[in-house]
Amino acid sequence: MAETAPGSGLTHFDAAGQAHMVDVGDKAATQRVAVATGRIAMQPATLALIASGTAKKGDVLGVARIAAIQGAKRTSELIPLCHPVAITKVVVDLSIDESTSSVRCTVTVACSGQTGVEMEALTAVQVGLLTVYDMCKAVDRGMVIGDVRVLEKTGGKSGTWRHIS
Repeated sequence: MAETAPGSGLTHFDAAGQAHMVDVGDKAATQRVAVATGRIAMQPATLALIASGTAKKGDVLGVARIAAIQGAKRTSELIPLCHPVAITKVVVDLSIDESTSSVRCTVTVACSGQTGVEMEALTAVQVGLLTVYDMCKAVDRGMVIGDVRVLEKTGGKSGTWRHIS
């Protein structure tokens, strides 16, 4: 396994401080799952368009769900030091929250492999939310994407981790 820059704790840098792809060859393949979430806030009228299915570009949540899945599958093409992962499952939940005038996207990604799928879950959430923005920007350019975070990850040497709210 490659050395880490002394004292940094960052695994994507070698002892000389150069960025590198971490060698996961010696790691055991385990079942790994990550859950990430985020939301996009908008005007109530925009949320009503999404909820009614009458947005000009079509089924916003349906397209966002497919986009999120695509985002998970293409993560290693977008994040330079991310390993390609053989994903075994992607579950996308898009929910409307009228009280905050927002859409929440929560994604669960699973694989059996030598590295985790946190990046795939985070990328999927962002791509899903960006798709909502793209499909609704004609009526609401002021939408705000935020609150994106990993909620949970399981598997691997470090075991289970959960976000504490």
